[in-house]
Amino acid sequence: MFRTILFDVDGVLLSEERYFDASALTVWEMLYSPKYIGLAGDAFEPAPEESVIRRVRAEVFDHDKVLNFIKTRGINANWDMVYLAFSYQLVRLLAELHKTKSEEVRGILTSQIHREAIARVKELAQGIDFTVDYAAFVTDFEKSTAEKQALLLYLNDLVREKTGIETTIFSRNSELWDLCQETFQEWYLGDRLVADSIGRAAYQEGKKGFLDDEIPIVEPAKMAEVLAELKSRGYELGIGTGRPRIETVEPLKAMGLLQYFNPNRVVTASDVLDAEKRYPDRAPLAKPQPYCYIKGMLGMDCHDDECFGLALPIENGEEILVVGDSVADYMAARSIGCKFAATLTGLTGQEARAKFEELKADYILDDMTQILTIL
Repeated sequence: MFRTILFDVDGVLLSEERYFDASALTVWEMLYSPKYIGLAGDAFEPAPEESVIRRVRAEVFDHDKVLNFIKTRGINANWDMVYLAFSYQLVRLLAELHKTKSEEVRGILTSQIHREAIARVKELAQGIDFTVDYAAFVTDFEKSTAEKQALLLYLNDLVREKTGIETTIFSRNSELWDLCQETFQEWYLGDRLVADSIGRAAYQEGKKGFLDDEIPIVEPAKMAEVLAELKSRGYELGIGTGRPRIETVEPLKAMGLLQYFNPNRVVTASDVLDAEKRYPDRAPLAKPQPYCYIKGMLGMDCHDDECFGLALPIENGEEILVVGDSVADYMAARSIGCKFAATLTGLTGQEARAKFEELKADYILDDMTQILTIL
């Protein structure tokens, strides 16, 4: 039945935990570091102990309630999660500042927010009585039915609600999104590797990175056994992931898993970002948009015009299987018209079964090794 099997990485092959840690630390840095907004109330450090990482993760994502909400609404990219979590607190701060400094705040909220604008916010916030409220994120966003990338746009609605200012600056195509993305990369890759990803040294030095702390979902030898069996049966194996290329290739290579995937079918967030730069009018292309899986299905040597021009849903959808752990993966697979196997090894584990049953996923697996039972 199937010819090609496309795997997500986070929550399927590798644990998402360190990605969520890096996401929380990014939000924490941008709120409390003197190089960013520099709020009082917490002491930022670029090389926190594990106990500090655990505290920050629990606080920023309100014991993962924020993460669960964002993922349930179809957002799967950590860069988007960082942008949403930080921008929300920024909107709350600017709403407080608006009470006494309305014109300055209007200027910030009607222009692109870059490092200079962040520095201006820092100046305006000196001495203000403001408390970060991470838990309020879900309360405010639950008022909307927005899903997928529309969640990012909903930040503009919150600005209007809290300040009365009309703006359209919050979106995937914004300088603040780029700033959040690069700051996240500093945390995940560390000083040693970040320049290869973002083209510059770390803005805040001293970060060790998490790339060497990757955690496999299942024992690598067991995953290798399953992938080797799939390949021996003639299946084309590919990847469609929200990870950048270096963060995909290096850990899978170290665990002996990369060899089983066709290099022409390994599509990463780096490839998605490149495509968005070539076709800015088509952005965003990250999941739940189906671009990375379409590219993996057709091959990296396929021109993007063919990917964009492919009629969806495809006629031979029963020949393609997407294996993912998130609602965003499910949405992408449904857009393509292919089959979808949900693995219960993502953020919420077995609790995700009810959601995927509600969505009527084609298959629900305890982990990726069970894929052999459905072929």
